[in-house]
Amino acid sequence: MSAKSRLQKQLVSARDYSLSLLADFKSPEQWVHQVHSHANHALWFAGHMAMADNFFLSNVAPEKVVVRPEFEKAFGTGSQPTNNPADYPPAEEVLAVMKERRETLLGVLEGLEETDLEQPLPKARADFLPDVGSVFEMAVWHEGLHSGQLSVARRAMGHAPMDQQSKTDAK
Repeated sequence: MSAKSRLQKQLVSARDYSLSLLADFKSPEQWVHQVHSHANHALWFAGHMAMADNFFLSNVAPEKVVVRPEFEKAFGTGSQPTNNPADYPPAEEVLAVMKERRETLLGVLEGLEETDLEQPLPKARADFLPDVGSVFEMAVWHEGLHSGQLSVARRAMGHAPMDQQSKTDAK
């Protein structure tokens, strides 16, 4: 399997898993449920994934970045989640942006050649993201980090683990 194919598969798998976790959040109160007052919640996660994909796009296809100041304030780096649904756009809107940003990131990856993945990024990012391929690797890692937090919030609301949930759903 090529590096590009592997990255595509990982990006899709990470997002599919996140979306399966998010499917259990229904009401505005559930979307902003925090395990403790400083914890990330499902709505913050969804918006943050959209902002993160926007950041990753800024490194490989800056012309594809969509500036949304309200998302940057609510979900960007350094933002602090609140448990007030009124502090956020509706969950449906946030999910739509989250999905669209990943589709755009995948579209950029699709347009790259294998050799493009080895191209260096600007010097300012060399320690964090040394080459184009590392941008896509970081997107997978970052989503995995935060989906673990999302899983804890989901379980705190009383949902079974995903592996047990899928067995229950199959019956």
